[in-house]
Amino acid sequence: MARKPKYIPPKVWVWDKDNGGAFSNINRPVAGATKELVLPVGKHPLQLYSLATPNGVKVTVMLEELLELGRKDAEYDAWIINIGEGDQFGSDFVAINPNSKIPALLDHSTTPPTRVFESGAILIYLAEKYDAFYPKDLSARAECLSWLMWQMGSTPFLGGGFGHFYAYAPEKFEYPINRYAMEVKRQLDVLNRNLAGRRYLCGDEYTIADMATCPWYGALVTHKLYDAGEFLDVDSYTHVVRWAQDIGERPAYQRGRRVNRAWGPEELQVRERHDASDFDPGKK
Repeated sequence: MARKPKYIPPKVWVWDKDNGGAFSNINRPVAGATKELVLPVGKHPLQLYSLATPNGVKVTVMLEELLELGRKDAEYDAWIINIGEGDQFGSDFVAINPNSKIPALLDHSTTPPTRVFESGAILIYLAEKYDAFYPKDLSARAECLSWLMWQMGSTPFLGGGFGHFYAYAPEKFEYPINRYAMEVKRQLDVLNRNLAGRRYLCGDEYTIADMATCPWYGALVTHKLYDAGEFLDVDSYTHVVRWAQDIGERPAYQRGRRVNRAWGPEELQVRERHDASDFDPGKK
């Protein structure tokens, strides 16, 4: 069999629209809106526009945890953004998040409404607004922020790197899969060593750092992400597995994973969420 010619980067890169793998229809090298699309607005001050990807789950878990605490003023409307159809490039969505990525939050309790984009920023905003899941002690807060920023900086290697080349690329190539698998396993080792002596990422306190990290690495070690658990030998990271299973038993976490979900078993889907009754069995 003839070998493919060695790739030589061109002098000037040119966008090949058909060479993007599973998401070639929505990936492009420019920003901005591509269509007019009016976003719905519900009855609550907090309006979330999202999808139940790991980044979206971070925020719905936080909101459900706030409601679990009895913070009725954290009630929210969650509207699904179909990224496969390019809803994230609609005019209203781009006005909230110029980066065209879910999730995006609009808080109508302020005048004018406050827009918040980037999942980590939304978690901090809600933690400060409701004074919850965010350590008050300065040193403890620094630890929380450090792990939150670790997650935000590390996950692109897991999702955009390993996940893309292992699960979504049009062809599988040894070098990128090996390169990113090595980095993901290093990250799992970082987590495993930290959690060897702690219940949660920052100690005994459950924080927004856990909410940000578990939908990614927790899903990975519990075999819910990329079908790559065996390949990465995730069961060997025993402290991460214990931590993920612990958080996965929280009722608010279980509800948060269902919001804006449009795939999988029907009983796990809550495409839109406007009040607690949306979780009732049988409600469409």
